[in-house]
Amino acid sequence: MQFAQRLEKIPPYLFAELDRKRNELVSQGVDIINMAIGDPDKPTPVHIVKAMHEAIDDPSTHNYPPYRGTKEYRQAVVDWMQRRFGVSGLNPETEVIPSIGSKEAIHNTFLAFAEPGDYTLIPNPGYPVYRTSTFFAGAEPYYMPLLPEQGFLPDLQAIPEAVASKAKLLWVNYPNNPTGATASLEFFVELVEFCQKYDILLCHDHAYSEIAYEGYQPPSVLQIPGAKEIAIEFHSLSKSYNMAGWRIGFVVGNALGIKGLSQVKTNIDSGIFKAIQRAAIAAYSTDTKELQQLLSVYQKRRDIVIEGLKSLGWTIPTPKATLYVWVPVPKGYTCAEFVTLLLEKCAIVVPPGNGYGDAGEGFFRIALTISQERLSEAMQRMKQAGIYYQA
Repeated sequence: MQFAQRLEKIPPYLFAELDRKRNELVSQGVDIINMAIGDPDKPTPVHIVKAMHEAIDDPSTHNYPPYRGTKEYRQAVVDWMQRRFGVSGLNPETEVIPSIGSKEAIHNTFLAFAEPGDYTLIPNPGYPVYRTSTFFAGAEPYYMPLLPEQGFLPDLQAIPEAVASKAKLLWVNYPNNPTGATASLEFFVELVEFCQKYDILLCHDHAYSEIAYEGYQPPSVLQIPGAKEIAIEFHSLSKSYNMAGWRIGFVVGNALGIKGLSQVKTNIDSGIFKAIQRAAIAAYSTDTKELQQLLSVYQKRRDIVIEGLKSLGWTIPTPKATLYVWVPVPKGYTCAEFVTLLLEKCAIVVPPGNGYGDAGEGFFRIALTISQERLSEAMQRMKQAGIYYQA
């Protein structure tokens, strides 16, 4: 037996050696602080869990769900987009489709639109699925560097005409994983105009739309006039409502984009358990105060990390959104060398920036998904180990 040749393009697990060393230390009884995973550590709100219990007890949820989701769920999505972003006029029949979280919908969009001979325009650094799904579809990725001097926004003018004219998809993700950067409506206008010019499906991965601080509200690309003619947007309840394991989200926007995604999905999966869809409807009615309480937890954690890093010589901007802090490594280290140093000297696990693309070299990412006490301890361990930043 042999693997398909497409797997040869899929990179090996970049954190395998780091995991081996971490497991070795754990087996020796070392107390590891894991700041690597963006998995929310708080429980799902009670009213959502209650809605799920009630739905499970209802026998009408026990059969196959509609392939394109229940009417009630799709309408709840339309209503939420109107309340949250002021995006009106979405058709729940043709411009909305539920997703099993974001990941499967992102992957299936590549299968629906990209094929050999096509380019996909993807951010670097960026969510690794954009790259691997390009390879699964047989297309070629064109990497758009996200550089600090550009606010971690892609330079659309730097994309060669020959590439843009053969591109099928352009992917962006703001608020951004891993950099924590945000994008303005003005930048979204540029994106829409660029994709209209080259007839490219604009895909906005909006997984962190609700994880923002000090009153900042990340915009939707669909707020831009004409965006629905060229763009689709991916949402997930994983981070917003502490529902990572529930695997539910949605995609909205351009009808052709939704139709293509739907055609792939109906041939690959059989929809989302109706009870989970009902729980998600309850999530969309979550009280603002409850959401703010969750955000205040993340904000306090963010501030602990930023102040701790400042005390160690780092000067980095305070992120306005996401669960991450994107941190430059000290002079003289590669990102892989520095994260190994943190593991061996401080028993701290963080992912190297180049795990998200070669433009991530020189950085590492801290996730704010562990307690304030553990984050404070991590900063203290770095101080005790004499780890300070030098530019």
